[in-house]
Amino acid sequence: MATYKVKVATGDVLEAGTRNSIYITLVGTRGESPQKAMSYKFLPGKVKETTVKCEQDLGPLVLVRLTKTRLFLEDAWFCKEVHVTAPNGKAYQFPCYQWLEGNTTQEFREGTGKKMADDDLEILKEHRRKELKARQEAYRWKNYAEGWPRCLSVDSVFDLDSNIQFSCTRATSFKGFLIYQGAKRDGELTSSHLLVPEYIASHWKEDAFFGYQFLNGNNPIIIRNCMALPEKFPVTQEMVADSLGKGTTLDKEMKEGRIFIVDYEVLQGIPAGTIHGRQQYVAAPLCLLHQDANGHLRPIAIQLSQMPGPSSPIFLPSDDEWDWLLAKTWVRNADFYSHQVITHLLRTHLFGEVFAVATLRQLPTCHPLFKLLIPHFRFTLHINTLARTILINPGGVIDKGSGVTHEGLLLILQRGLEKVTYTSLCLPDDIQARGVSLIPNYHYRDDGMSLWEAIKRFVSGMVAFYYTDNAAVQGDAELQAWVMDIFTNGFLGRASSGIPSSLKTVAELNKFLTMVVFTCSAQHAAVNNGQYDMGAFLPNAPSSMRHPPPEKKGKAFLQHFLDTLPEVDTTANILVALILLSSRLEDIRLLGHYPEERFTEAEPRRLIRTFQKDLEDIHERIEERNYETELRYNYMNPQEIENSISI
Repeated sequence: MATYKVKVATGDVLEAGTRNSIYITLVGTRGESPQKAMSYKFLPGKVKETTVKCEQDLGPLVLVRLTKTRLFLEDAWFCKEVHVTAPNGKAYQFPCYQWLEGNTTQEFREGTGKKMADDDLEILKEHRRKELKARQEAYRWKNYAEGWPRCLSVDSVFDLDSNIQFSCTRATSFKGFLIYQGAKRDGELTSSHLLVPEYIASHWKEDAFFGYQFLNGNNPIIIRNCMALPEKFPVTQEMVADSLGKGTTLDKEMKEGRIFIVDYEVLQGIPAGTIHGRQQYVAAPLCLLHQDANGHLRPIAIQLSQMPGPSSPIFLPSDDEWDWLLAKTWVRNADFYSHQVITHLLRTHLFGEVFAVATLRQLPTCHPLFKLLIPHFRFTLHINTLARTILINPGGVIDKGSGVTHEGLLLILQRGLEKVTYTSLCLPDDIQARGVSLIPNYHYRDDGMSLWEAIKRFVSGMVAFYYTDNAAVQGDAELQAWVMDIFTNGFLGRASSGIPSSLKTVAELNKFLTMVVFTCSAQHAAVNNGQYDMGAFLPNAPSSMRHPPPEKKGKAFLQHFLDTLPEVDTTANILVALILLSSRLEDIRLLGHYPEERFTEAEPRRLIRTFQKDLEDIHERIEERNYETELRYNYMNPQEIENSISI
């Protein structure tokens, strides 16, 4: 007789335990054990021990088979992992991290990360084939809108598999926020969160703060260096001479890299909607900024349309106070749309969903890249499905609270996707392409680069452990199918984007994985976590405008300005959404923290510890910098970054 010692761990999450019947079977290279009934009642966070006796040694263990049956009431069970000690003393670990529902049988592999080429046994090859076939049937693509990235084919969160839904803790916390409507925020916000809106209410009119937000606000990826003015923006030396100061010219400042531009061309011709029956208005402005001798970035010229002419004046800091303030507020309104629809929704949420669905469809659980990536998709499919049903849907929060129609929103995002490039998704390349490597006080860039490099070191270490050379990358059919799925369904097969449709080298794989992890963690935090901070004081980020852009100077005054801003109830609706999106809900998992131990080998575990140390060092550097500044930039602090897009 051969006796195996078995430990079965139930996950430490709400409602993880079960009173249904659980059976276990061990599968080895020489056969399988009899099915063994486990003792009754599995409790959350607890380990059940038993022995499994076989007539002969099963050889090296490769699978455990778990069966759950119910007689009357369904009682789902979340299995964490199974440990088995063989008669010869060898220990085997089988990570599960899976809900078992109904009458079901599921098989789990021994925890060593294995590519397809690493599997010699037919039983394991067949297991990965069956798993992917089942996943591809369960997770299908669908079109949400023409020209958008494809998404998971479900109609509501109730259609989601339990393994991708919010946890009970997260769901309860989320519903509480929705019910509470953000009416009270005591205890949920740190002192810095309370201080930032107050700071903005005091400084929002200042040109230096207006410029600061292009570097460290919610939309820090749109500003570019300007070496030559576009024809559509005919700013002259005479217009900006006072702003530039004596002893220099616009041409000289451009040549020396101190002129920057922001262009909201994506909004040109976007249809505006009505709120409470009143027509709203949309502009597509251009804004020119100058970096002064103290390193501050200030606006020096604003044009509120893409077509210059007598009815589209260029507004200047020397203009009347209300003319200039109104022009800047139109830019902030345009930035609201650019940020919410492209920078936030498209470039983090929707791409994160594409990465998640492709991973579920193309990489089996045993694949090392599945183990690496799956924590970075936690709750993403749930939050995105929710967004499509209450936030960006016709009649949803954005539709009711912003000045563009639902069709306009669809069109902005479609145009945004057409402009996305691989370069723009890879932070070091993007910083270089936009010519913003040297501008001072660009905390998004500095913190982001530290995080990019830390993530790159981490994923490169993982790749080096599992891929010995370029041939191993090229020969991994599952990996190549994953990349092609992303290229086809996320970027609609647009080769001009530069998004790879295949990966040929270890270096290419490292870069692509870094981009995926960075997008789903640090980048989302950078463009999400400050939404309440920057938008709580409404004039700083108006969601709609009730008067058309001015066609002449000298017409603006206080009451006209106030009448242009959204009404109170529109503001309240948007603020509820911003409060929710900026909130830190329970059940958060910070970047680099992987409580689900999917990797069983020593080297990947060492790499995780090193990654956590790197993130701690970045956290300390940011805290040291923030200690000395009046306005903290904390959105890319590892202590504020979640592993995944989950809110």
